[in-house]
Amino acid sequence: MAESPAKALRRILDSPGVHLGPACFNALSAKLVERAGFDYCFTSGLHCKRFSISAARLGLPDVGLISFGEMMDQGRQIIQAVSIPIIADGDNGYGNAMNVKRTVREAIRAGYAGIFLEDQVSPKACGHTRGRKVVPRDEAVMRIKAAIDARKESGCDIVIVARTDSRQAVSFDESLWRSQAFADVGADVLLIDALASREEMKAFCEIAPSVPKMANLLEGGGKTPILNPTELEDLGFKIAAYPLSLMGVSIRAMQNALTTIKGGQMPSHGSIPTFEEIKEIVGFNTYYEEEKRYATSTDKVSSQNAFWVKNKSFNLRFFEDPNFHVLVSSVQTRSDG
Repeated sequence: MAESPAKALRRILDSPGVHLGPACFNALSAKLVERAGFDYCFTSGLHCKRFSISAARLGLPDVGLISFGEMMDQGRQIIQAVSIPIIADGDNGYGNAMNVKRTVREAIRAGYAGIFLEDQVSPKACGHTRGRKVVPRDEAVMRIKAAIDARKESGCDIVIVARTDSRQAVSFDESLWRSQAFADVGADVLLIDALASREEMKAFCEIAPSVPKMANLLEGGGKTPILNPTELEDLGFKIAAYPLSLMGVSIRAMQNALTTIKGGQMPSHGSIPTFEEIKEIVGFNTYYEEEKRYATSTDKVSSQNAFWVKNKSFNLRFFEDPNFHVLVSSVQTRSDG
């Protein structure tokens, strides 16, 4: 029997070392994460929560504009594209404790291995931007308790990642209190967003020592120090996220390519994959191999009956369909003269 996504993620959490996880924003970026050899992935933005998905799907900032349904739809496409466990961005649960329970149940149905839930008010904001506010302590704790209850009621073992944004919204001490309270009600992983120093990161890892801690490594100017994996492990972190790397480099690459094309040139060969590489990445070769399993005698005869008529500017390919006794042609532009 195949290992469930949640079980696979728990195995990663139980294994030695710190585990790095880029954030994806669509099915293609998730495929690239898996092909690069990562064991798991987040739906982006994670610590900037829905940042990249909101940007990629809507072209809008992460300020609470993207809906629950849109996030779940994007997540299903990502999950179906890969075999590694995916952690969902559950936002603030999209409402009160009852909304949190529904969010968790839908994440389980979609096939997520884990889900993030936070204590921001609605509309929420990216964790490293201004204007964040958090709900009162008791409501924050009840959100996580509701998530744990939804998991128990479903009979699933989805990993609950409890995040607090109170470090920037209130104080560091408040964020420690909330993290401990989340651990006490059963959270599987703890995250304080936007920790401001190595000392704060160390103090965070010292509370609830049996519960894995997550580090936010927001690239390009976030509030938390960017530490290497060895440093993170020494402090006590178990997983680390890179929420904007893939979106950031994609934006810059597209900008550069558009500037080049507008100038009347083509992007350099080294800056883009070959057409064959693109076909391999998106799955054409896998599709062709599977297609062979269902080939019929008609397909084979049609292929055998194909022939080419060559011309300087194009090739004409004719093949006879034995069912209809007609000639069907396809044109292929020639590149040899």
